[in-house]
Amino acid sequence: MPESSSWKPGFPVESPVDNFVTFNPTQADTKSVYKLLIGAIIPRPIAFVSTVSVDGIGNLAPFSFFNGVSSNPPALVISIAQREENKYKHTLQNIKDTGEFVVNSANEWLIEPLVYTAAEYPSEIDELNAVGLTALPSQLVKPARVKESAIQFECKLYETVQIGDGSPGSSTLVIGEIVLAHIWKKAWHDGKILPEAVKPVARMGGTAYAKIGEIFNRPVPSIKDQLCSD
Repeated sequence: MPESSSWKPGFPVESPVDNFVTFNPTQADTKSVYKLLIGAIIPRPIAFVSTVSVDGIGNLAPFSFFNGVSSNPPALVISIAQREENKYKHTLQNIKDTGEFVVNSANEWLIEPLVYTAAEYPSEIDELNAVGLTALPSQLVKPARVKESAIQFECKLYETVQIGDGSPGSSTLVIGEIVLAHIWKKAWHDGKILPEAVKPVARMGGTAYAKIGEIFNRPVPSIKDQLCSD
């Protein structure tokens, strides 16, 4: 919405939306429902998650069903989908086994190696090394941080929640408590993170990704002041 918008509370909103297609998830297959979700819930931030197995083998993979959920305690959530019947992805297995992980930011300069880590690597391969990224030791958890990421959250498992019956399309919500954060100095100013420095990338539908476009500010108005002015 441009800064010169003339809209006021109670004014009609100009919208191109008219006719609708109704989609009933209970009458569609899992793949179709998935395509609906990733096409409709956009853009989605990407968690670039590093973990380590009980045998000490690192793993790195991106997840776009991801967001922050609490500031006290500081916590975030990742949804890790089930692809095979009762078989966990390496990331989820490592988190369940060790209770630790790191969420690294997805930045424009990382898009190519990030996409490569989404491939199905054997469990004995550390994707962080395989794609040429640099491992930084974490301070409070065992999994490594990605040096090239502008922001890194060291996390300890808070809780997992199973969604569905474990068949393909089901998922596990991984809630992680952030125990330490690392921010690139050039992206930190007066206690705030600068999005223009971080240059985050987001997930769209299909194989599409997005960069941040125009950034604008809209403070939440005081309804009390609005009512008084009326």
